[in-house]
Amino acid sequence: MNRAAQALRLAAQSLHHSQGALGGFLRRMKGRLGAQAAVTATAHKLARIVYLALKHGMTYVRQSQEEYQAKMKDKLVKALKRKARQLGLEVNEKTLGGAATEEPAPTHG
Repeated sequence: MNRAAQALRLAAQSLHHSQGALGGFLRRMKGRLGAQAAVTATAHKLARIVYLALKHGMTYVRQSQEEYQAKMKDKLVKALKRKARQLGLEVNEKTLGGAATEEPAPTHG
């Protein structure tokens, strides 16, 4: 393993307790892939960020963990709705309080 990879892995491992989006990404990947693969995936994500910053002069904008979790939730809801449509089902969203966020459509079973 080269020095850059070692540095990126070390940086990725240090993100475990981070309250930012990269820390949330690492923890989410740990649950899905296991510890070693999660560190590798996070190091790869860091490498892409560093590459874009160096090549295009882009500045890194830190995303909070709450913003990251909201984005992941929206992504998951969109995927579930798409899967439900493929199965011929209809999804009615409700908040935890029970108030409907979308107009519920009548379902006939």
